[in-house]
Amino acid sequence: MSFLKKLEPLTLLLLRLGLAHVFIYHGYPKLFGENERIIEAFQAIGLPTYVVYLTGGIEFFAGIALALGLLTPIAGLLLLLDMAAAMWKYNFNEGIYAVREYELPLTLGLACLALAANGGGPLSLDRFLFRKTSNSEANL
Repeated sequence: MSFLKKLEPLTLLLLRLGLAHVFIYHGYPKLFGENERIIEAFQAIGLPTYVVYLTGGIEFFAGIALALGLLTPIAGLLLLLDMAAAMWKYNFNEGIYAVREYELPLTLGLACLALAANGGGPLSLDRFLFRKTSNSEANL
C-alpha cells in the first residue's frame, strides 16, 4: 500500500492531464473552430447558440486550469456541472428512460468531482501558489 501512496502525486498529475486533454479537445472547436455543426446539434435539442460558447469556454479554459493544476477545485466543479448538464440535456432529453450513452459524461464528471474534492496534488500550481507554511517552515 505504501508503494501506491508514493505514486499519488504522479497519478493526480496524470488524471489532471488526461482530463485536460479531453476537455480542451472538445472545448476548442466550440470556441475557435468552424462550429456550425455544433451549433445545429445544440439547437436541435433546444439550446440557444450562446450555450455552445459557454460550454466551450468552460471546457477549454477549465481544461487548461486542470493541466496546470491551477484553481483545481473550481475547475473541477465547473467541469462537473458541464458534464451534469450534458447528461441531463442530451442524454435524458426525451425522459429519464430514453437514456443514450451517458457513460462518458458520467465518468468525466465523477473524475472532475474527485479533483474538486481532493485538489490537484503536490505537482500542481495550486500547491506551489497556495501552500500553507507550517510553523517550522515559517521559522526558517
